[in-house]
Amino acid sequence: MKVVVGASTFAEAGDAALRLLEEKGIEVIKNPYRRKMTEDEIIKHLQGADGLLAGLEPINEKVLTLAPDLKAVARIGIGMDSVDMEACVRHGVKVSNTPDAPTDAVAEMTISALLSINRRIVSCNRDLHHGEWKKQLGVSMRGQRILVIGYGRIGKKVTALLRMLGADVLIYDPFQPDVSTESIEETLRTVDVITLHAAGKETILTRERLEECKPGCVILNCARGTLIDETALYEKLQSGTIAWFWGDVFPEEPYKGKLIECENAVLTPHIASNTRECRLAMELEASENIIRDLGL
Repeated sequence: MKVVVGASTFAEAGDAALRLLEEKGIEVIKNPYRRKMTEDEIIKHLQGADGLLAGLEPINEKVLTLAPDLKAVARIGIGMDSVDMEACVRHGVKVSNTPDAPTDAVAEMTISALLSINRRIVSCNRDLHHGEWKKQLGVSMRGQRILVIGYGRIGKKVTALLRMLGADVLIYDPFQPDVSTESIEETLRTVDVITLHAAGKETILTRERLEECKPGCVILNCARGTLIDETALYEKLQSGTIAWFWGDVFPEEPYKGKLIECENAVLTPHIASNTRECRLAMELEASENIIRDLGL
């Protein structure tokens, strides 16, 4: 059996998953590009492969048609936006993901980003690097009114951590109307922070909804780059209507868009789940999934 790897950093945090696959007699071929592969690159990489340990490379009808030996795709991570599930069914390819492993790491990163913004760590660091000793007044988490959009595993964990810190948390989930605190339009006018943890590609923070946001609010996004109207967000950051934005996910990655111009945009390269412990757990779970789906 031959399994190729799409994820660019596979086995860098530790080799437990690699050893598990090799013990089953599987030949493992890592990502030779050490970045997200294009459609043509993943097609070439998949030649003769029985399984794929997938990163974010596209797995669509064309790819599956030109990789006839492929039997199983195991996503190292949660999101399945890059995988055409209907095409996989048509081609008889089994698909799995690792929904539990990233929860703690992504929630921790979200809280870290908010604390860094609230306590002015980002801007104070920038001032000191420019030779300025300037004390800035921060904001306490206690009493902040925070909207969590998306109430899955990560949204629930973020909510629990925020409440432990004394925040007043409201919830909106377009797929779980029963847990939503109130309508999103009403909520946006009153919250200090919005943090996105929703699935899907549909834009939730549209231009119209960004217009409704409370002046000076903070927006956090480590879910999907398409959840926010980027052009409208850029304009709001430039005007200061949105005080700060942290983004870890983008419509196109690697990201080279206009938000790079905004000093009040804290941008990270899709690393919310990138802790040693999380990577080890996801890679091991994905490897177990592909061993199962290949019938070994």
